[in-house]
Amino acid sequence: MASWSARLGGAVILALATTPLYAQDLLDIWQLALERDPIYAASQASRDAEQEALPQARAQLLPYISASATGEVNDTRRRSSLNRHASHQRGLWALNLSQPIVDIGAWGQLQQADSIAKRADVSQSQAYQDLILRVSQAYFSVLAAQDSLHALEAEKSAVTTQLQAAKLGFELGSTTITDTHEAQARLDLLLATELQLQNELQLGRDHLAKIIAQPPKDLAQLDPATPLPAPQPNRLDDWTTQASNASLTVLQATLNERIAEQQINIAKSQHYPRLSLEAQTGSASDRGIHGPRSGPRSVDSSVGLMLSIPVFTGGEISSVVREQSSRLQQARYQLEDAKRLAVQNTRRYFSGVTSGLARIDALHAAERSSLAAMKANELAYQVGVRINIDVLNAQQQLYETQRRLLLARYETLLDSLRLKAVSGILSDTDITALNQLLTVKKP
Repeated sequence: MASWSARLGGAVILALATTPLYAQDLLDIWQLALERDPIYAASQASRDAEQEALPQARAQLLPYISASATGEVNDTRRRSSLNRHASHQRGLWALNLSQPIVDIGAWGQLQQADSIAKRADVSQSQAYQDLILRVSQAYFSVLAAQDSLHALEAEKSAVTTQLQAAKLGFELGSTTITDTHEAQARLDLLLATELQLQNELQLGRDHLAKIIAQPPKDLAQLDPATPLPAPQPNRLDDWTTQASNASLTVLQATLNERIAEQQINIAKSQHYPRLSLEAQTGSASDRGIHGPRSGPRSVDSSVGLMLSIPVFTGGEISSVVREQSSRLQQARYQLEDAKRLAVQNTRRYFSGVTSGLARIDALHAAERSSLAAMKANELAYQVGVRINIDVLNAQQQLYETQRRLLLARYETLLDSLRLKAVSGILSDTDITALNQLLTVKKP
């Protein structure tokens, strides 16, 4: 029994030792953001509110029924002695029905409400894409700050080693005190930079916590050796055509133009006659509610058609038509601007991805060259060919190149998401694809 327990305990310890610590990846953060982000939740509420324009406009074409009832007691007294002179009681009720038959303006409002509902759907899609971008940017901002800190720690370790070597050389008389001062100054500068990066990391984590309503745990990281994907298709013309036709900003501007056109038709419809069916039934008897005068009441009913023709409105309708015509011109200019901006942003982000990939390759080459230069300077310093400042500069160049390389990778990934967003095709599948590039680093 004891041996079995020992074997079980050993197995548990082995399992715990081989299991990596839990870390949140981009997909985990995304799921939390969908549930908890207040900006996205507000956009959903706004979309639901805008959708109500459709049933409200439809209600203007449906029957309108109202009921009313009145009970009155009329007490008449003499003015001189206030003695009761007479008392009358009356009960009235009525039921009214109004059904529009011809109302061009109401039909125009129904068509406009449908466009408003579609615009709300587009706005919701924009909020969804915006959430993807905000989550990704916040996530990679944390990773960028962490990577910068790691690179700084490596540089600080190298400078500390160089400082110790300078002190030892000064004690042995092989170097001057200048080498020590130079290394100490470089180390002090790195310590100040470290404080700044630690603050940036905390701010990044706070920003991510605001989106998901909880402090983030350790995040899955982007392996520096992971190759980044190129845009598909890798042709700028395909992306600009897609953006000018399917960008959500362009779609929203197109719907704004349609709504403005429909508003002109609604304004013009105020000149047109309206025809409705009117029906009424009720009692208007003066018989008392109770007592000797109470008794059967007559029920009066009527049904007919009502035709309303506007004759003169003081020029208001014509003024409204002119106003909406100017609004339509405004919407058309805004649509053209949205198309141009979509094409401009597409060119910007496509270039950001393609040039970013080329820049990453160049920085990889620069990293290898800087590493070789640092090692050569360290060796040359040891044999007395190079001075201390040469080694410090080589170290700074290497670690600065590494930081720039890491930042370039994150910015290229974000530009790939922005490129899809401006083209109207960014979705949660892109989050999944991006998440597959991340790995959990074991301690």
